[in-house]
Amino acid sequence: MKNLICIVCPKGCHLCVDDENGYTVTGNSCPRGAEYGKTELIDPRRIITSTVRITAKTARRVPVKTEKSIPKGRIMDVMKALESIDVKAPVSAGDVVLKDAAGLGVNIVATKSVEQ
Repeated sequence: MKNLICIVCPKGCHLCVDDENGYTVTGNSCPRGAEYGKTELIDPRRIITSTVRITAKTARRVPVKTEKSIPKGRIMDVMKALESIDVKAPVSAGDVVLKDAAGLGVNIVATKSVEQ
């Protein structure tokens, strides 16, 4: 039995996941909590947020994130790929700054617009 705190919403339900009986989840107040509890034990995934260098007059770095979650064990692969990125201004929020990060099929997008 594993105990988790759900992070899907601000409620923070205390989940109990029975990993010996089909990953049965109790303590959740919604179906999303049950799905989170099961997924967290079988295939933990995370959204990555970071910054990359940008060539602009108004900023030195621009915030970015993965478009969707990636396997938790591959976080450092994505972070290493971000080290080599140098974006040129202008960039708009939502622009793809790196396609297929670390071969995961997930794009990295800017989360803030930066003009010249």
